[in-house]
Amino acid sequence: MTWTIPNILTVLRLLAAPGVAVMFLYFTRPYADWFALLLFLGAAVTDWFDGYLARAWKQETKLGAMLDPIADKAMVVIALMVIVGYSSMSPWLVLPATVILFREVFVSGLREFLGDTAGTLKVTKLAKWKTTLQMVAIAVLFGQGVFEHYFGMSTYGMDAEMVAAILDGREPDLHGLWWKLEGMIWAGHIGLALLWIAAALTFITGLDYFRKAIPYLKDSS
Repeated sequence: MTWTIPNILTVLRLLAAPGVAVMFLYFTRPYADWFALLLFLGAAVTDWFDGYLARAWKQETKLGAMLDPIADKAMVVIALMVIVGYSSMSPWLVLPATVILFREVFVSGLREFLGDTAGTLKVTKLAKWKTTLQMVAIAVLFGQGVFEHYFGMSTYGMDAEMVAAILDGREPDLHGLWWKLEGMIWAGHIGLALLWIAAALTFITGLDYFRKAIPYLKDSS
């Protein structure tokens, strides 16, 4: 194994994947949301850098080629699991998340079955766009979680200051509430729309890989 800088970045991204979930085990919200968002963004950046550096420095290795898609899938799958489990929008996230998870398992199974002929299922440009869109959508949805809990809006849009104002007979800061709600709603809707588009691309690329694998799945007569 060759431990080049691109390979080290890939391994760090692979280790960061479970780290996103660990943030919610050891930190309370909103800190967990912030740390998960920063960790995910850092990992997403290395996803671009490790491939770029490997090509620019001519350091493409078998280890990197094997670990890179695993790291991408681990990051996306674990982040989706966390978001569906903790987001208030989870009912709308379940279907696109299911499509994405099913496709990743299905294609991985195809590659394992094809063995030496798995090169038939080379990563396409559309698949790369799919991964990029997945990561952008997940980052935005983590941002929505930051809005939702960092500003104390996990219940009916009212933070502790607003509840105290109502109990004391004072007029609550409705302008502040409007700004918080706008930020949370826009982040949630944009993230949700991007995830549905990513799920559609995921489904299309899954069908494309299956179509390419069909000739190798036929029994010899």
